[in-house]
Amino acid sequence: MNGKPSAPGTPRWLTSVEPGALVDYFMRYPQKEFEPLTCVTGQPGFWTMFDLLTTADERALSMIGKIPGNRYLRHLLKWRTCFMGTPVSEYCPLPHMEAEALVQGMFQAWGRKSALLIVKDIPCDAPFLSGQANRLADQLADACKANGFFMVEGQALAWVPIDFADEDDYLARLSASRRRDIRRKLRSRRREVHVEIVATGDPCLEEPALAVELYTQYLEVYIQSTTHFDLLSPEFFRAMLHDSSLNGRIFLYYQEDRLIGHNLCFIHDGMLVDKYIGFRYPMARECNLYFVSWMENLAYAKREGLRFYIAGWTDPAVKAALGARFTPTRHAVYVRNPLLRPLLRRIAGHFEPDRQWFDGSNAPSSPTPGQ
Repeated sequence: MNGKPSAPGTPRWLTSVEPGALVDYFMRYPQKEFEPLTCVTGQPGFWTMFDLLTTADERALSMIGKIPGNRYLRHLLKWRTCFMGTPVSEYCPLPHMEAEALVQGMFQAWGRKSALLIVKDIPCDAPFLSGQANRLADQLADACKANGFFMVEGQALAWVPIDFADEDDYLARLSASRRRDIRRKLRSRRREVHVEIVATGDPCLEEPALAVELYTQYLEVYIQSTTHFDLLSPEFFRAMLHDSSLNGRIFLYYQEDRLIGHNLCFIHDGMLVDKYIGFRYPMARECNLYFVSWMENLAYAKREGLRFYIAGWTDPAVKAALGARFTPTRHAVYVRNPLLRPLLRRIAGHFEPDRQWFDGSNAPSSPTPGQ
C-alpha cells in the first residue's frame, strides 16, 4: 500500500461489510445534529456533540447519579467531538492507503476544532474480513497510538458462520435449556406470524404509507433502546428502501394482515448483514419476533449460500444465547487538552461495556431482549 488511492475496480473501503452506498447516503442525509466531513484521503467522518457517558458502565453511571447536581454535570460531559467513521457502517471505512497517511489526513480534517478526535470501530482480527483489511486496521491502531491516541474497546459485533446443515443442526449446538427456550419462542411462526421478503427498490416500497410504517417501527425500537446516538433520518431511510443496487432484503412480518415488524438486511461479499429492525409493540414482543427474525435470517443466509450472518452490536447477551460469536472493535481517542489525557486514559475501562463478550463470559440461559 502507498499514500495514493487504489486502482479503479478495487473496493473503495477495505473494511466494509455493507454496501458502500450507505456511507454516501449518510453523507447526503445525516442524522440530526451530525455534520459530515471528508478527509483529504477520502475517509468519511462527522462532527457532533458527544455525551461521554453514552457507553459508560453501570458503576460509572451510579457514581455520577449520586453526585449533587448530577444533571448539570451530565450537561458538562457533552463535548463537541470529531469522529472518523460513520454511524451507518459496522467498521470505520478505511481506503487502501498507508496507515500514517490516514492518521495525518484525520488530523488535518479535525484541525483541533473540538475537544476530542475519535476513530470509531476499528476492526480487530475480524474473521469475515480479508487479511489485508485486518492488517491495515492493526497498522492504523499502531499509527494512532504513535501519534498520541489511546485505545478504548468498542462494542461486541455479533456474527454467525453459516456452517450448519439446517435449523435443527444449528440449535443442536446450543445447550439443552437454551434449545428448549428458543423452540418455545419459535412456535409463533406457525400459529401467528408469516413473513414476506422484498428487495430494496421493489415497487411496493414506493407506497408512502408502507414507508412511513417501516420508519415508525424503526423509531419504536430506537426509543426503547438504552443507547441513543445514531437515529437515522427519514430521508436516509427512504433512500435505502428505494435503492435496488444496495442488494437489500426487507423481511416483513405479519400477524394476520397487520405488519408487526421488519428487518432490513444487506447481501454483501458473501454475508447477510443485519442493519436495522423495527417492531410494533406489544404484538412483536408477544410473538417473540426477535427470535423468529433471527432464525429467518439464518435460514435465508443458508438458502442463498452465504458464508456469514453479521448480527450487529446490540443485545450481546441475547445474541450469545442464540448462538452468536463475537469479535472486538477498538476506538482510538485523541484528547486535545494534554492535562486531561492521563485522566481519560485512566478511566477508559469504565467505557468498555462489552468487554465480557471478548473475555469468554456466558450469557444468561433465558434472556429477554429489549426488542
